[in-house]
Amino acid sequence: MAAGTALGANPASAAEPIPTEFGTDWHDPLTAAPPVDKPATRSCEVTLVDTEFRDFTPYTGSYTPPKGCGDRWSKVVLRLDGKVKGRQYDRLGHLEVGGVEVLRTSTPEPSPEGIQWSVEKDVTHYSDTFRRGRSVEMLIGNVVDDTYTGVIDVEVTLTFYAAQGRAKPADAPDTVLPLKNAPLTTPRNSEKIVAEVYATGSGGGCEEFWYLTVPDDEPYSCKADKGPYREVQVKVDGQLAGIASPFPNVWTGGWSNPFLWYVVPAPRAFDVKPLEYDLTPFAGILNDGREHRVEVSVAGVPEGQSGWSTPANVLVWQDENSRTVTGALTRHEESDPSNTTTHTPGPLHRQDTEGGHRLTVSGYLNTSHGRVVTTVGRTVANTSTHRWTEDENTDGLKARWSDDETVTVDGRGPARVTHTNRAYTVDGEITVDSADRLRTVITLGDHARTSTTRAGKRVSWSRLDDTYTGDAAWTLNVPRDQRRAVGTSGEHYRLIGSEGCYDRTIRTEQGTLTQDRRIC
Repeated sequence: MAAGTALGANPASAAEPIPTEFGTDWHDPLTAAPPVDKPATRSCEVTLVDTEFRDFTPYTGSYTPPKGCGDRWSKVVLRLDGKVKGRQYDRLGHLEVGGVEVLRTSTPEPSPEGIQWSVEKDVTHYSDTFRRGRSVEMLIGNVVDDTYTGVIDVEVTLTFYAAQGRAKPADAPDTVLPLKNAPLTTPRNSEKIVAEVYATGSGGGCEEFWYLTVPDDEPYSCKADKGPYREVQVKVDGQLAGIASPFPNVWTGGWSNPFLWYVVPAPRAFDVKPLEYDLTPFAGILNDGREHRVEVSVAGVPEGQSGWSTPANVLVWQDENSRTVTGALTRHEESDPSNTTTHTPGPLHRQDTEGGHRLTVSGYLNTSHGRVVTTVGRTVANTSTHRWTEDENTDGLKARWSDDETVTVDGRGPARVTHTNRAYTVDGEITVDSADRLRTVITLGDHARTSTTRAGKRVSWSRLDDTYTGDAAWTLNVPRDQRRAVGTSGEHYRLIGSEGCYDRTIRTEQGTLTQDRRIC
């Protein structure tokens, strides 16, 4: 039911004694998210990557399609198995096959004795990429020296599940195109086009913590011209075609406190999910056989400032009974973007931010099964309150991002309407007391509601609530063995809907797993 998950390699018994403080070893990283459902059909496995990352040299190799499982698979599952020991920061990584980004990830921070972790992801929608031999490139940029000793050992495999009997293979796109810094030409018979963008603010600078930035005239260490509002945009030939709220990723060294994340990472930290944009209203323009500029940008980033990575793919479904599908963009309505910040000075500074944007686009296509009209309406918004002291020894944020989308497809029978309401939340605070004791208390939320109706009747629905909570403290400016670190963390992942129910809760104390409960 879910796209990806991370699993601990050696689950600990809930009866294991709980230490009073963090020691030098802890439970392997795990999340409460469900594993990928796998069909009971013949399978074939291919190894994509088997290497160690010691520096910023990418791994390069080649991929050959599997033999014995056909080329129209019911499912394709990517699995990353990693291990690292010693001392190391969290690191970001990506994996490309034939130039197509198939995984964006980050790593956990290790214990001196070493940890292992695994990530699974459903990559069936990249089936077109996997049907031919391709180049492979993977990079997890790393630094190994006398201080940072952790070498990141990674193996990545693909498992292909053959279609069974008369079962129809998964409805994967017919063509997958990497969106590089070059013009894009799509097949002339495209009838559905979706762009996906793996957008991350990263690199260790202020854009890694973009949601905490303030305007230039406010007294805070991370500044941006207009504050923390960010919006990931896609344009077609210079015209705005899609908008989305970025996800507030937190990596495993985030919020000044790795003790929060040693066992349970923040949502999406190991499996960065792409933002998706339905560009079908623009298919009539893109189907003319010419080159077009499809560009991704992040609104709100100060001009000339780096810190964002936005690799993207374009997924295309084609009309197999037409050589050319014609059409036109018929509607393009955009609100004026809003972004206001209000600073209230005092012993505890306060910045309130409100921003938002709305876009509606519509277009038709003359397909082999008649005229089809696709309308996409999307509204994004952000509200946040940031509080901090002059020395930033108290620094807190309460924020919410909403991303509401409605896609209506009218043609081939009754109109099909899909509503998706996404919400991302952060409520956290860092404090440093007079004894140099740093404490972070934080709650993160990843929520989504989806409902599809046809002829006014609901045909499918789902509800996701993924919530992380953590509270950890350690002493600054002392040797590592005197930090006296303590911490609790937990995750509740609940996904219910027309396809079933999944509900799991995990909790830890001082790196020990204390609860692993599944309800359904």
